Amino acid sequence: MKRRVVVGMTVVLALALTTGAGAVWNEYLRTPAPGMLALPTGLVPLASSEGQRLLAESDHRADYDELMASFVPQTRKAYCGVASAITALNAAGIDDAPRDAAALFAPAEVRLKPMKVSFSGMSLRALAGLLRTHGADVEVFPASATNVASFRELARANLGREGDYLLVNYQREHLGQVRMGHISPIAAYHAPSDRLLILDVAAHRYPPVWAELDQVWRAMHAPLNARTTTTRGFVVVRRNDARASASPPSTS
Repeated sequence: MKRRVVVGMTVVLALALTTGAGAVWNEYLRTPAPGMLALPTGLVPLASSEGQRLLAESDHRADYDELMASFVPQTRKAYCGVASAITALNAAGIDDAPRDAAALFAPAEVRLKPMKVSFSGMSLRALAGLLRTHGADVEVFPASATNVASFRELARANLGREGDYLLVNYQREHLGQVRMGHISPIAAYHAPSDRLLILDVAAHRYPPVWAELDQVWRAMHAPLNARTTTTRGFVVVRRNDARASASPPSTS
């Protein structure tokens, strides 16, 4: 009888471990299943007639074609930084730019581990380090070190010229979406409506959308978590041999 109990407990434990491992795999390590979420009314889908009108009227869309041609969606729940990095490196024309996550993490100099990123994502500074490993010139801007006016000035300049790319790290909740930290490229700016075009790399959940710049700013200015005052922010990415004049935005 005692042996049967031990065997039974062993089987139950094995099943629990297997089930738990399966749940972890499904949640963090497999390609997310498509399941588009409803958009709040304040966001304008690029594919809509209004979204297309904003794009056609935009005078600040120099990065749009390259980003769209290089765009890759994230392949794991926390791989938004991974997808954004691959998209930016290829859009910038970096020699031997990685085409997938395996190639992104492959260089011996990369200290980030895919498994860690799969569970916890990556910070702006970690993203910058990863991009630099692949030959990019990167500037990091915590939102708390700038203000909305200087961010607008930098975004207009960046999106009005070719060769440098803007990646934002923001809290979705401030855009009316599901609460979650996220990273995605910005592809255009529409000055009359003061909206930015976010190419959301979580393409299985949200389409590219036009969001009010003030909203995006607030979403970037959100603290990383409840235990810190460190905010999210943005990075500017370009080729090392094609550095444009993009001085840090003034907070004055």
